[in-house]
Amino acid sequence: MSANDRPTGPPTATRDSAFLKACRREPVPHTPVWFMRQAGRSLPEYRKAREGTAMLESCMRPDLVTEITLQPVRRHRVDAAIYFSDIVVPLKAIGVDLDIKPGVGPVVEKPIRSRADLARLRPLEPDDVAYVAEAVGMLTGELGATPLIGFAGAPFTLASYLVEGGPSRNHEHTKALMYGDPQLWADLLDRLADITAAFLRVQIEAGASAVQLFDSWAGALRPRDYRETVLPASAKVFDAVAGYGVPRIHFGVGTGELLGLMGTAGADVVGADWRVPLDEAARRVGPGKAVQGNLDPAVLFAPHEAVEAQAAQVLEAARGLDGHIFNLGHGVLPATDPDALTRLVAYVHEATAR
Repeated sequence: MSANDRPTGPPTATRDSAFLKACRREPVPHTPVWFMRQAGRSLPEYRKAREGTAMLESCMRPDLVTEITLQPVRRHRVDAAIYFSDIVVPLKAIGVDLDIKPGVGPVVEKPIRSRADLARLRPLEPDDVAYVAEAVGMLTGELGATPLIGFAGAPFTLASYLVEGGPSRNHEHTKALMYGDPQLWADLLDRLADITAAFLRVQIEAGASAVQLFDSWAGALRPRDYRETVLPASAKVFDAVAGYGVPRIHFGVGTGELLGLMGTAGADVVGADWRVPLDEAARRVGPGKAVQGNLDPAVLFAPHEAVEAQAAQVLEAARGLDGHIFNLGHGVLPATDPDALTRLVAYVHEATAR
C-alpha cells in the first residue's frame, strides 16, 4: 500500500466511540472500559472454543480469532475489543523456532546471543501474516461501531524472550547482552522495531481503530538504560505508524519510574499499572496524553462492594484528567469470575455517565 492509499484515522463507524474520543482527550458520554487479556482464560466460552487447539495455532485461524475476540464484547459490553493474538506471532511468522508452552509461556529453541543469530530475524512481510489481515477484516465487519485495538509486543520485551529463550525473572542474559555488546543490542532492537511496526501496519490497514504496544518487561530496567537503549526502538515503532492517524497506546508493567520517558516515545495514550495512583501517573507522563488504567487485577477476587470501592478510587484519581480509559493495571487473571468483570463495566459506565 502506498502512502497515498493509506487510511487516515480510524474507520468511520468507530470514530465517535467513547473509547476513541477518550484516546483523543475529547468529552465522552461515559468513561470507556476495556481489559487487557479480556479475551482469554477467565471465560468458559474461550476455553471451550480453544479446546484441543494449541495457542499459536489458534492465533493463525481467522475464524477462531474472530470468535475469541468477540466473546468479551458480547459478555461484558466493553467499549473496545482487543485483537486476540500473542506478541510472539510475528516472530513465529518470520521463522523463529518457538512455541508457547502451557504454564510457561513463549519458549525459543535457539536463543539469540550473537551477531550470527541476529541474521535469523528477517523482515516481516504482509503475506507472512495474511491470516491477521483476514481476521481483522472479519472482526471489523462484526464489531460495527465498537473499535478494535490491534497490538504488538514492544522491541525490548520481544528481545528479552529471544535472548533469554523464554520468560525470565531477572533478565540476566538480556542485560548481559545490553551491557556487554551495546552495538549488537541496538541492532537487535532496531530490527525488532521494524518487525513490530510491520505487524501493526498490517492490523491498521486491515481496519484496526487503535493499536497498543505492550512492553511487559520494561519495568526490569532502570530509567537510564531505558532512555538510552530501549526508548529509541519504541519511538521508531510509534513513528512508523503515526501517519495512519489511529490512536497509539503504550503500556508496561512495573514502569512507574519510567512513565515520564514512556510519555516521550510517541504514544497518544500511556497505560499505568496499579502501583502508581492514576493522577500521579498522569503527572509523570506529562501533558498532552490520555491515560489508561489502573485497577489491580487481584481486586476482582474481592466482594463486589469492595471492587466498586476500589474502582471508585481509580475514577476519583482520574477526575479532571484530560482523557481516561478505565482498565486493569495488568491482564485479567485466569481464575477471575467473568461476572465480576461484567459488573465492573456496568459500574464504571453508570458512575461516569454524563
